[in-house]
Amino acid sequence: MAHNIPNKALVLVADGAKAILFRNAGQGGEVTLREERRLGLSDFNNDGPSGSQGTEASPGDTNEATFGKKLAQTLQAMKAANGYEDLVIVADPQTLGELRKVMHKMVESSIVHTIAKDLTNHTTAEIAAALVK
Repeated sequence: MAHNIPNKALVLVADGAKAILFRNAGQGGEVTLREERRLGLSDFNNDGPSGSQGTEASPGDTNEATFGKKLAQTLQAMKAANGYEDLVIVADPQTLGELRKVMHKMVESSIVHTIAKDLTNHTTAEIAAALVK
């Protein structure tokens, strides 16, 4: 089923440690991604994980929760500054779950499509192709 990704939609491609923000420059249903910026855990001040972490949580789990929280805050700040109207999220299932736990309603209402898959190590063309399937 083809998905209509609006022109100027913000496309977030993320895993638990890094994210790439793209903008769709395509017109009339085409997807043409232009990279805007890359983010990693080191791009954020570490003020702790999202919510409580159980004693079984590994340092990797804590870092992933922290990254999800910071990414959600970045999306909220961009939305508040009119940085996008439409949002597409492509993330591995765990990162997608972390984002959903802490995502502001304002950001959530902007989502036009999600894909629960890790595409952070794929080419821009491969990511664009996945968005129109």
